[in-house]
Amino acid sequence: MAKPFLKSVFPGLSLFAASFLLALAARKIPGFAEWYAVAIYPLFVNIVGRFLSFFPFSVVEIGLFLLIAAGLFFLFKGALSIFQKHRQTRHFIASCGRKLLFLSGLLLFIYTLTCGINYHRTPFSTIAGFKIQKSRAEELTALCSSLAEELRNVSPQVTRDENGCLVLSENAPALAAQAMENLGNDYPCLSGYYPKPKLLLISEVLSYQHLSGVYSPFTVEANVNGDMTPYNLPATMCHELSHLKGFMREDEANFIAYLACLASDDAAFRYSGLLFAYIYASNALYEEDPQAWQRIRDTLNEGILADLAANNAFWDRYEGKISELSGTVNDTYLKLNAQTDGIKSYGRMVDLLLAEYRKNRSR
Repeated sequence: MAKPFLKSVFPGLSLFAASFLLALAARKIPGFAEWYAVAIYPLFVNIVGRFLSFFPFSVVEIGLFLLIAAGLFFLFKGALSIFQKHRQTRHFIASCGRKLLFLSGLLLFIYTLTCGINYHRTPFSTIAGFKIQKSRAEELTALCSSLAEELRNVSPQVTRDENGCLVLSENAPALAAQAMENLGNDYPCLSGYYPKPKLLLISEVLSYQHLSGVYSPFTVEANVNGDMTPYNLPATMCHELSHLKGFMREDEANFIAYLACLASDDAAFRYSGLLFAYIYASNALYEEDPQAWQRIRDTLNEGILADLAANNAFWDRYEGKISELSGTVNDTYLKLNAQTDGIKSYGRMVDLLLAEYRKNRSR
């Protein structure tokens, strides 16, 4: 009896074991994760990501709906079998358990190959030569002033609606992929193929979780919350696409998105990247020097303020227990993947912005 049972669960247990060993190697063997991110992981983007890019919808979103439907079906079938006191109930439950074990192991193995290992690669900041160091409040003020000035310069170049908010081109996903390819000319670690990011069919699911986008390791897709205030979309698209180059740290994905937007030929993308960076930098400045924050904010024009107000109004609609729970889950997830600051790691983008600011000033 023991041998048939072990044989039946062996595939699932093997996948769990393989995932554990690969994750251990990524954490403990110097250079393994970087080698994997450069030599092996791109195959998934160029094969799976390229193939699924032909589908205009998010494949992982449809797959999730099907998975939920299948789970409900098996639950109903199992409950019906128990209710009818069917003789094969134990066999059915055991069969479902083995399938669930195998499916869980398979998903974990795929996640490890297309995401988990990459959390331990060499940081983008190191590869690109950005020096992270402690900064003074004066530097942060200068950074915010610089970003605000650039925002004021590019703001008149974008199209706006009757409410004064940014209007985005319908081919934004293609522009996002092009922006990332453009950035790859300056940073070879970001060069190569990019599939177009996809707007989710039911973006409200992400809105309730206070998520602007999500990278799917199971289908190698960049998925975006299409319901957000339009100025958010270009930077979010580029953020998710940066994960497809193996840069999983959220602070670095934010920074890469900012750089990619600036590398775009489209004014709306440059505006999105600058406003994205300004929000992070100005939030940090507010904690250091509220008066300096107010002086700089007073220089923003009506269009920029309209976008900021619309963004705040949008996310306020989804405040609640779900967003709080989602934040806790995301915080735990990041900490489990070697981002010890959890959701605070998003804020480390300011350190990178300051490093770039110093680097540009020294030229």
